[in-house]
Order: sequence, then structure tokens, then C-alpha cells
Amino acid sequence: MAPVSHHRATADRLEGVSVVIVAPGQGSQTPGFLEPWLAEPAIAAHLGELAEASGVDLAAHGTTSDADTIRDTAVAQPLIVAASLLSLRAVLGDSSARAGRLAGIAGHSVGELAAAAGAGILSEADAMRLVALRGRAMASAAAEVKTGMSAVIGADEGELLGMLAALGLEPANFNGGGQIVVAGELPALERLKETPPPGARVIPLQVAGAFHTRFMAPAVETLREAAADVAVSDPTTTIWTNRDGSTVGSGAAYLDLIVGQVASPVRWDLTMEAFAAAGITGIVELAPAGALVGLAKRGLKGLPTVAVKTPDDLPAAQALIDGAA
Repeated sequence: MAPVSHHRATADRLEGVSVVIVAPGQGSQTPGFLEPWLAEPAIAAHLGELAEASGVDLAAHGTTSDADTIRDTAVAQPLIVAASLLSLRAVLGDSSARAGRLAGIAGHSVGELAAAAGAGILSEADAMRLVALRGRAMASAAAEVKTGMSAVIGADEGELLGMLAALGLEPANFNGGGQIVVAGELPALERLKETPPPGARVIPLQVAGAFHTRFMAPAVETLREAAADVAVSDPTTTIWTNRDGSTVGSGAAYLDLIVGQVASPVRWDLTMEAFAAAGITGIVELAPAGALVGLAKRGLKGLPTVAVKTPDDLPAAQALIDGAA
């Protein structure tokens, strides 16, 4: 796949090109979600290439594996990144003009590896090798202590952060729209659920670890060693980071942020704020889509969005991009 490209990679307000591509994170996968994609021989062949690089049977996990199997971090992460990469190629098609109209790209959590490949920072093969290692390393770190994550909706941020500190919990994802995902040891998460912040809901998530917290420190070191041997190029398009919503012009700096982000909070709220500041007027979410479009509907109200869940969604995504000039 040729990376998304245009001649601008700054945080300045964009003119003429206003649609951003976003790649989802873990938890967006559902059983069988790749089945409609694999009906197209070229897409099936592309998935085969990605599977070979990752060492994971992506076709089986995307079509016949059950929910418990694809919830496994070591399976979920390469599966999600592969889906984003194959849907990105399908969205852009053979139109270099379409790629050139894009404002840029961003990924949520593990989606940052898909974004890195889309921006030309990493090859697809290297992105898949790294995400497979990332998934295994995070699963191993999660096995050391029984931890989990919960979504907190509607809490006052300052009040919630004070409660987390008292419970030994940490914020993992600031998702915007009043949603913060918190993480830590299971008994502390249960206490938060029993006594939530005033007016808030606490929803346990089906994940096997406290991702983006101190519990993932061993995974950071594993990923850093592997990343040191990867060929990196500077981005060919604007790319926003999860660290603080900023843009990065150095591929090496972006990869370093991806590594550190494993044990640091995802600031998707700041990324969406940066989209607004840059004049973004549309979002296309890659497969397995839905979560980030949902956040945009709450955090960027009125912004046109397309969730690319199946090939049937490709015309709408392409129309949004083609009409952005």
C-alpha cells in the first residue's frame, strides 16, 4: 500500500483538504467482522501478506474465531491493525488524488501502528511485526497481576482523578465526550463501581489488563528493543499523536511515542480538539469501525463521519473524501 501523502505536515489550520482518516484501537473487533472483506480476492491476498508478517492466522480469527479468542490481546491487536490497513487500501483505491486530498491520519492506541504505516513511517510488514510483538508483550505483562479496565461516563474529571489516586487506579484513555477509561487492580475497580463519582456510570470492560498504565512497563521495554531495529521514515502526511494531540514531523519521534504510549494514557480528547483546531470537517474511521465515530459524535458534534465496517461503506467514505476539496 502506498502511504497517504500530500505536501503538508503541520499543525496549522488546513485549507482545501479537511477529512482525516482514523484507525481504531483494541475492543473494536467482533466475531466474523472480516468475512465480508474476504469475498474480494485482492483484499484476501492483502490479508494473507499481513498475516505472514505477523505470524497470526488473521483470516481464521477474522471470520470463524469466537469472541473469547479474539479478545486475547495477542490476537486482537494484529487483527485490528490488519483490518485498518486493508480497509485503508480499499478506501484510497487507485486514486492518488484521493490520497492527496486527505488532511492526515491518526490512530487510537494500537491504531497508531496502522496510522504509522498509512503515513509511510513504517512499512506494513514492520507495522505487523511490531503489533504482533506488542500484543504478546502486553498480554504477558497483564498476566503478572490481575488487572482490568472500566469506562467512566459523566464524571467530573478532577473529582474522578482524585478518587483514582486514592484507590491506586490510573486514567488510561481520555476519550472525550465525558468518557474516561480507568485501569488498575480488579478489587479497586470493583470499589469504584460500587461507589462511583456523583452522576457517573462505571462500566467494566472486557479486556485482560490495565493497558496504558504502569502495569505495562515490561511491555514497553520489550517493544523498545524491537523498535530499535526497524527502518523508519518521516511521515508523508500530517499525523497526530495520542500523547497530547500534537503532530510529529519525525518518524523516529513518532515511533518512540508509540512505544512509550503502551504505559501512558491515550489522550484522544486532545486529538479531537486538535482536529477541530486544524479545521477538520470530516472523519473516516477504518475497520473495525464504530468506536471513534461514536466518540466524534459526542466530542465533535455535527462533524460528518463515515464508519467503514464493510465494503458496502466504501462509496460513502470515498465520497466524503472526494468532496472535501
